[in-house]
Amino acid sequence: MKVILLCDVKGTGKKDDVLNVSDGFARNYLFPRKWAVEATPGAVKEIERKRANEERLERERREAAQKLADSLRGKVITLKVKCGSQGRLYGSITSQEIAAALKEQHGVDVDKRKIECEPIRQVGDVDITVWLYSGVTTPMKVSVIAA
Repeated sequence: MKVILLCDVKGTGKKDDVLNVSDGFARNYLFPRKWAVEATPGAVKEIERKRANEERLERERREAAQKLADSLRGKVITLKVKCGSQGRLYGSITSQEIAAALKEQHGVDVDKRKIECEPIRQVGDVDITVWLYSGVTTPMKVSVIAA
C-alpha cells in the first residue's frame, strides 16, 4: 500500500515521503497514530506542490543572502576602543560587539554566533567571516583604532 508520511517515523522514513508499506503496517500502526495517510493522486500532487514551493522559497532566501554577502564583501567595521601604550586593549572585542557595530555601521543585523573570529586584544586590522545563510559567507575586516 502506498502511503504519505505525516511525520518522521524512525526506521521507515521522513515527513512527506511517499512509501510502499505492507497493508497491515499501514492499517494497524501508521493510520491509527495519524502518522500517515493513503497516497491518493490528489495527495501526491499536493505533496509535490508543497515541495516545489519550499524549494522556491529556499532559492529566494539563498539569493537574498548572496546579494547581501556581495554588498558586504570588502567592507570594514571600525571600532574605537581604549588601549594601553603598547596597543594592547583593556579587555577584548568579542563577536557580540562586532555584531552591534555591523548593525550600526552597515545596517545588517547578524547574530553574534554567525561571526567567526577570535577575541581581539590588539589594535589593528583583523579578518573575520560572517555567516549569512547556510553555505553563504562573506569575509570582512575589523579595524580596531585606539580612542
